[in-house]
Amino acid sequence: MCSPKRRLRKAAFLAAAALLLLLTPGAPAEARTDPGAAPGPGTPAAGIPPLTDEQGRALTLRGWNLADKEHRGDEALADITERSLRDMAAQGFNLARLAVFWDDLEPRPGHYSTSYLRKIERVLDWAHKYRVRVVIDAHQDVYGPAFGSHRGIPAWATRTDGLPYRPHPDDWFAEYFEPAVQAAFEHLYQDEDLRRAQARMWQVLAGRLAGHPAVFGYDLINEPMGRMRPGESIPDAARRIESTQITPMYRRIAEAIRRVDRRHWLFVEPTPAAGEGVPTGLGRIHDPKVVYAPHFYNAAMEAGRDYDPGAGWLTAYEAAVVHYPRAMGIPVFIGEWGPLDSSLPNMGRFYEDALTSMSRYATGWASWQWCYGGGYCALDENGIFQANKSRTAEPYAAAVAGTVRSAFYSPVVGVYRLTYAPTRHGTTELVLPPAPRGWHVKVTGPARADTTRVPAAERATVRVTAGAGVGEAGVTVTAD
Repeated sequence: MCSPKRRLRKAAFLAAAALLLLLTPGAPAEARTDPGAAPGPGTPAAGIPPLTDEQGRALTLRGWNLADKEHRGDEALADITERSLRDMAAQGFNLARLAVFWDDLEPRPGHYSTSYLRKIERVLDWAHKYRVRVVIDAHQDVYGPAFGSHRGIPAWATRTDGLPYRPHPDDWFAEYFEPAVQAAFEHLYQDEDLRRAQARMWQVLAGRLAGHPAVFGYDLINEPMGRMRPGESIPDAARRIESTQITPMYRRIAEAIRRVDRRHWLFVEPTPAAGEGVPTGLGRIHDPKVVYAPHFYNAAMEAGRDYDPGAGWLTAYEAAVVHYPRAMGIPVFIGEWGPLDSSLPNMGRFYEDALTSMSRYATGWASWQWCYGGGYCALDENGIFQANKSRTAEPYAAAVAGTVRSAFYSPVVGVYRLTYAPTRHGTTELVLPPAPRGWHVKVTGPARADTTRVPAAERATVRVTAGAGVGEAGVTVTAD
């Protein structure tokens, strides 16, 4: 269950970032364009490649974050159970972003917890059992346990220069701007011994998990932050920190991981300023399997307010987020998103707009978070989707053996359509969540499906085979 004190509250930071972006010279014109400039629903964004699997199939990943921030030590990961993975898979989700904490992995310098590694592997075993891919997320909040009850980077790796730290119990995200916290990030980026310790931690983690069949990739650090300079705007600070400190950190970690694992994807995040349409200052990470993994939160909604379709936030976010992956030629995956209160009047519209937008440029997403309770939890205490969150469980093409021309689901009429050009012999897989009266599957072109009918209330994977180079194939899935 999500504790209220653990709710993600970035409202002040994101609001300031949004305002300053509009006032900053050189802010991209695309961030202020009309929604009509966006590609049509289901049309892949030009210049952004998809994630692929070992067979070269284009992937779509849909899932949720798994995070237990309340338990540590012997009780670490206690809130994540087999039920979590079973229930996710039963609704058609195929991806979990699993939060792990450096302070649990290495409680003392050079001493790695084999018990914690086994707990991570137990979660991975459940994921593999239910065919859920996992991204290992090196999670931190407000740096780590040196600052109150936060998790992440160990206290022994925290250097504050004796600067002050004051807790903000009503808005913990504001603690990132405390002088001691900002100094800690600066030392992590600049001190050679801390750089080595972070790289070594990742080598231990990836070296242990590289062979597990559920592992899909590694998210190198959650929501990295840094030290602002006097008089510096948030957008300018974010771009400077990303360019001069976070990019070199990612290059160091990537090099360390590649000594033990050359197979899995590396997910890199900008600062949270990206959430309000601030283009990232990240540079190139010299690795063939890098994914851009920004988060997708809005200031007003983080403060508990309703979605405003006319505010332009979603359009600005989409326009800005595509710059970096296009320039680098890498896929996009949204590592976190979702409103604090999904029951407000416009939240149905929000889910429709957000899912449509992300489908244009992102290879997938992980909503925050899969738990049973209130706040951000996907489900209530009885295991029932909270208001509007069932909208995330929709049909999608999990793997396409070819080039996707279009893919779109209309919840209004209950129809999903995929059009693709088969480029090789292979199997395309569609995931269909449970529907009250089931699904009907129709295939056109040089293709055939292994079934044309999915019974009521059953989750199904439909497999479609098509010959390469013989025209376009189409799949239409209709709710009965």
